[in-house]
Amino acid sequence: MPVNWRRNLAALWLAEFTAILGFSFAFPFLPLFLHRELHIPNGPQLAFWSGIAAGATGFALALTSPIWGRLADRYGRKPMLVRAMIGGGISVGLMGLAQSALQLTVLRGVQGASSGTVAAATALVATETPAQHLAWALGILSSAISLGSAIGPAAGGLAANLVGLRAIFLGGGALLLLAMVPVLLVVRESPRRMARTAPPRTLDVLRMARAGTIGALAVLMVAQGLLQTSYGAAQQLVVLRLLELTGAQQAQSLTGISFAGAGIATALASITYSRLLRRSNYRTVITAGALLFGLALLGSAATVTVPYLIATFVIASFFSGALIPAFGAMIGLEAPSMVQATIFGVGSSAISLGFGLGPLIGGFVASAAGVRAGLIVAAALALMMTALVGFGSREPLPHQP
Repeated sequence: MPVNWRRNLAALWLAEFTAILGFSFAFPFLPLFLHRELHIPNGPQLAFWSGIAAGATGFALALTSPIWGRLADRYGRKPMLVRAMIGGGISVGLMGLAQSALQLTVLRGVQGASSGTVAAATALVATETPAQHLAWALGILSSAISLGSAIGPAAGGLAANLVGLRAIFLGGGALLLLAMVPVLLVVRESPRRMARTAPPRTLDVLRMARAGTIGALAVLMVAQGLLQTSYGAAQQLVVLRLLELTGAQQAQSLTGISFAGAGIATALASITYSRLLRRSNYRTVITAGALLFGLALLGSAATVTVPYLIATFVIASFFSGALIPAFGAMIGLEAPSMVQATIFGVGSSAISLGFGLGPLIGGFVASAAGVRAGLIVAAALALMMTALVGFGSREPLPHQP
């Protein structure tokens, strides 16, 4: 029987929503966990360890994503998704038991090396969805990620007030393990994707594709990395800025509100961006979105009040939410189907590198020159991405064999 891609998409939406809910249940509170539970004093030390701990996951994921992508092309996307949920669930749960900043950082690295649910789910959707529905399907999947990112911090903030910061890591790990259920019970994969023979060399396949494919994919992957670097820095810096403006107790609640609003904005953008494509094209959407994203981060750096800080962060999240599925759809249309999981794995590596570099760069700049200087650097990276996609990207063809 042919795979029902709509049924797959519905199950993967639920699975990714639950998985990201688990990740985001605790992730935004890392600086507060370091400060309140691991007794790192507020100031340069907290900024430094926030960057190190937050960035460890990204660096580990960057190293392992191409390996997982290659294995997915050989053994199937579904097993890799289940593996990522198990690895993420165990590692996130163990973070609640960490007794030092170093232990927390090591566990963050283990999480990165063993997880990667977004890349695995994206590859599944991209390979099983007809090309004419790909942009919409990836937008729907991205909405699950965004909605989980919205509800997770709000729920985590409430839970932290009731049961403490440590317990929310245990809850996050349990949610990741629960996310396996719809994948195991509902998701199906085409038999040809489960071939046990080694696939052809990726570069050989890309050289046989449309002229310029390698360069086009490189531009998109670098842009993905810059987007995640910029946004990853901003996420931690906004929490530190809230801590500066309000104090620890208020910052805990405001962090949940900020990330919930950001997640809702991202979800709305990921669902609606495909409508813009009907009146425009990919290049115009990503260039305009990147520019507005950078300007919103500049606004975050300039503001001195909590409401405006939250508002500019939510606006930046909206434009980030449009860029994420747009980049994913462009990569899916550029990459030949037989090596799509490998390409998404390499792309995930670029995103993960940004996920590691962003908090690290933001933390170092904030510890040396202040949180607002870190936000200015994040905005500068976003404007670099604007120049890259504005001058270096191309409009993908509607179908790649």
